[in-house]
Amino acid sequence: MIGEIITIGDELLIGQVVNTNQAFIAEKLNGVGIYVEHMTTVGDNLSQILGAFATAMKRANVVCVTGGLGPTHDDITKQALCKFFDTGLVVHQQTLEKIKALFERRNLRLTQASMDQALVPRGCTVVENSIGSAPGMLFENYSTQEEKYLIAMPGVPFEMERIVVEHVVPFFQKKNFSSVVRHRTLKTTGISESLLSKKLGSIEEIIGSDGSTTLAFLPNPFGTKLRVTVRERSIEAAEQKLSHADAAIRSKAEKYIYSSSELEMEDVVGRLLRERKLSLATAESCTGGMIANRITNVSGSSEYFLRGYVAYSNASKVELLSVDKHLISQHGAVSREVAEAMAAGVRANAKSDLAISTTGIAGPTGGTPEKPVGLVWIGYSDHETTFAMKFNFEDNRLRFKERASQAALELLRRKLLGITIEK
Repeated sequence: MIGEIITIGDELLIGQVVNTNQAFIAEKLNGVGIYVEHMTTVGDNLSQILGAFATAMKRANVVCVTGGLGPTHDDITKQALCKFFDTGLVVHQQTLEKIKALFERRNLRLTQASMDQALVPRGCTVVENSIGSAPGMLFENYSTQEEKYLIAMPGVPFEMERIVVEHVVPFFQKKNFSSVVRHRTLKTTGISESLLSKKLGSIEEIIGSDGSTTLAFLPNPFGTKLRVTVRERSIEAAEQKLSHADAAIRSKAEKYIYSSSELEMEDVVGRLLRERKLSLATAESCTGGMIANRITNVSGSSEYFLRGYVAYSNASKVELLSVDKHLISQHGAVSREVAEAMAAGVRANAKSDLAISTTGIAGPTGGTPEKPVGLVWIGYSDHETTFAMKFNFEDNRLRFKERASQAALELLRRKLLGITIEK
């Protein structure tokens, strides 16, 4: 089954509101065998909305619409639905009583505009909105050879999400469509998108040639996500193809993959530290505490994370981490020697099993030909070894910090797993 999502609202087109509704609906539709091929956003304009309805109903089996169901003059979705399905508005008594009770409970004056939210197009199935006043509306059209469905929902995200979870997903689950859509995302880091593609080689060997499986490369500041999508007739067949693609990718790029679930790098590293009963401390300069922040975003991180320092100035590196001031004057704060001293210093200070450190030049100023903007040294220390690795993440300051923090956590992950690190 093919799906399409239509989101309505001028605020979406001018960038005033981020359109999160599309992603949520698409994920839920995929879970019940509906593959979303198009997403359309239109303003609060009747002709544009009608055009979007007409196009979507021609090319999709399931059309989900959000927005334009409120009580104000620019909420014209119901008007468009009536015109499109050649019907009129009628009062849905159950919704009207709910609205009256809601206003009475809140001690608010009931207005005609609020009561008008109980008006729905004749012929639709009213879908309860358990946390709002505007209900959803389902239209089922069997006049063609294919089943067609259009469901309109409020644009308020938490109301839409409740309707989708409580009504839309169960409704389509019962339809038992003869198609299944499944995704698996492998998160990689420490390798560029182009090198990763080269390492994987023939994509056909990974996903096959029958067209049921696709592989997408999704780069971001933390690495590249590999998303495998399978469309099949059964869950078993879909899972088998996902497993084949997963194994094929891992056979060529295993050491770069840190997660195949919702877990982020800090979750993975935290799990490894907990399993090995090891403690960690951090010393950060250029990343400004981002590593410690990410680590402590994980529930239960107090079991393994002892402390973190943001030693931004040279004086703080000396005072807090016991870095020799002569080391700084001789090699500079951004150097292998200082990164190693920072890691060793914070580990001794915290009495931790492991420690990582960062020192670099985030820019856009401060670089030299010898030490350009984007240069970062990441230090590591444990009871047996202390070393530092050199990276260059030339970018804006925020992305520099994100990429450096990811590289530091990746270095730690590889040490914990015994994966070879190219120094």
